[in-house]
Formats: sequence, structure tokens, C-alpha cells
Amino acid sequence: MPTREVTVTTSTTRTDLTRTVDSYRARRGEIRLVEVPPLRYLAVDGHGDPNSAPEYATALGVLYPVAYALKFASRDRLGRDYVVPPLEGLWSAEDLTAFTTRRDKSAWDWTMMLMTPGWLTDEHVAAARAAVVARKPALPVQLVRVDLLDEGLCAQTLRVGSFEDEGPVLADLHHRFVPEHGLELTGRHHEIYLSDPRRTAPDRLRTILRQPVRRAHEGS
Repeated sequence: MPTREVTVTTSTTRTDLTRTVDSYRARRGEIRLVEVPPLRYLAVDGHGDPNSAPEYATALGVLYPVAYALKFASRDRLGRDYVVPPLEGLWSAEDLTAFTTRRDKSAWDWTMMLMTPGWLTDEHVAAARAAVVARKPALPVQLVRVDLLDEGLCAQTLRVGSFEDEGPVLADLHHRFVPEHGLELTGRHHEIYLSDPRRTAPDRLRTILRQPVRRAHEGS
């Protein structure tokens, strides 16, 4: 019995997800309010200094293989290719001065994330995890989950420079911009890493600093 060839037409262009969402645009020296739509992410949680905590390296070491397995499956099986978006992080601590003045990284809780397109389902992610395990059985792919993040109203700015010098910018956002505009902090501090620190000098790193907020009267 003859077999029938099935051909999947692959898109000749790759979708850049960050170019489809206005909240991935920011200017240096300008804090602005944006409405962030609900977005889906691959996510891994952890705690401690990202420069030294072993679980941070583990998080990145498992996030990227799953993200690329998902991308290639989308391209080869669905005919929809896309650029794997930049790394993002949600950061929190019991005392916010751990971010602004004390910069106590050992106190930080974090969730590292990579955005995924809306056309991919939980089943696609499960298949991507399985594909990674088949190649690298030792990788703890069970750490990777799918999160729907709905931040809504956020204040954000573009920071150019070393991660170590973010404190004054965050302090200005928290203690000047937010109260001046009748806002309250809500949700976790969010960073979007537009530069690759392995290939970019510290003083040229580009990072979107985002803080979910709400109108003060909405919290009463």
C-alpha cells in the first residue's frame, strides 16, 4: 500500500513576540504607565543570590532547553516559527530595601521566565519536556511549569547599565513616581533582560524594570 507524504508548510518568517506587545517598549530615563496583557511563560522558582546560588544556574540550564524544544516543535509541526524571547525575572523579598538600598541578594526570591506564544498549549509544553528528557535524562525538567501572568497596570522604565546600579532607579520608582501618581505597589518586581550579559559590557546592559501598581483608591 503506497504511503502518502504529509508536508507541513513552514513559515518563512519568525515572529518576534516582544514586538507584538507594547509593554515590551521602554525608554531610558522615562517612567511610564503601561497596561500589560495576560501572558504565558515557562517559569522556574528559586531563592538567593543569582550570582552564586546553584539553583539559579539550574533554573537557566533547564528553562532554555525546554524553550528551544518548544520553538522547534512549533516550527516543524505547526509551521509557526518564533524568536525565543529574552529572559525575564520576577523578584521579591520580605523587605523591599533588599532591592533598593541594602541590595541583599541572599534575601531575594525569584522566578525566572521565558514567554511562550499563545498558540502553544500545555500539551505542547509537556511534549517539549519529554523531548528534552529523551536527550538529557539528568535535567530536572519537572521544575519548569507554565504560568499565566496577568499584571495589568504597571510602571516601567528602561535601565542601561550594570545590574548592581539598579537600586537608585528602583528607589525613585517606589518612593517618588508611585506616590506622586496616586499609586500603590502590588505584585512582584519584574525585570526583562534585553541584553545578553555574556556578550555585553556591564555599562551597556539594557533592562526593562517593571513594577505592577494599582490606583490608591482601588486598594481601600
